[in-house]
Amino acid sequence: MLITFKSKSSPTVMMYLEHAQRIMDLWKKSPTRGVITAAEASHALALLEQEVALSKLHPEVDAEHAAHTHPHDLPDDGEDVALADKQKVAFAQRAFPLLEMLRAAKTEGEDIIWGV
Repeated sequence: MLITFKSKSSPTVMMYLEHAQRIMDLWKKSPTRGVITAAEASHALALLEQEVALSKLHPEVDAEHAAHTHPHDLPDDGEDVALADKQKVAFAQRAFPLLEMLRAAKTEGEDIIWGV
């Protein structure tokens, strides 16, 4: 399932639910439908920046959250497992577009919505 984040302050950001769930839990928001108001953007941004910094300092945290491996994430037959591991996308990389959206929403005083 895809979650589509929308805001008047920036382009749309789409994430798979399994990747966005960590962020939703952090914000204590439902992945089905929700809003980060302009007033909440600063706090939501701080929480996400802190989580990104933690994931960079402790890569094993990313490994814990990556336990939900899907078949499309597994190496293909004959593919080098070490190469597949190097190509994994870290939490910080996945969160970057949403961080940019939060920064723009905070600056321009706009809400971020999803599920509508």
